[in-house]
Amino acid sequence: MSVKQKIHGSEGIFFITFTCFNWLSLFEITNTYDAVYNWFNILKLAGHNISGYVIMPNHVHLLAEFVKQSMSLDKIIGNGKRFIAYKIIKELTKVGRPDLLAQLSDGVELADRKRGKLHEVFKDSFDCKECFTEKFVKQKLNYIHSNPCVGKWQLASCPEEYLHSSAKYYTTGEQGVFSVTHIMELLM
Repeated sequence: MSVKQKIHGSEGIFFITFTCFNWLSLFEITNTYDAVYNWFNILKLAGHNISGYVIMPNHVHLLAEFVKQSMSLDKIIGNGKRFIAYKIIKELTKVGRPDLLAQLSDGVELADRKRGKLHEVFKDSFDCKECFTEKFVKQKLNYIHSNPCVGKWQLASCPEEYLHSSAKYYTTGEQGVFSVTHIMELLM
């Protein structure tokens, strides 16, 4: 679902998911996990708090507190996806993947093409659920951290072993690649 909402109140915790176009494993193919971390840093500098995340080969799950501001959540996520998309296209060009570049180009809708868009790196919409209860937040955090170890993925034998996740922090107390704010600090 595409989200078009303003952040209401002084703060809110949201579970967000966005996915690569056609579920392509673009983060893995281009090794652009750092682009997501850079976007997380931009969010942090704007006063938002990242409490949980996992960057999968083809999608991102994020648990974050967004503070009140004039920009809508849709715009914040859209800007992040655009920022990350530029890096992915640059890396696809660098690693010589004209097949994927052509597929991403073919995915651009006519109206977007007329506006100058060249590649469809992510699905247009993103999923967003506001988290109102501690139980729901913990459920989403567990879902995020379990993601690399379930279903077809099997990217790690246990959640804390997956590098691109905040699971290590919640299990051992040791921050991973990106330092998160413990969710209990935000719920107090």
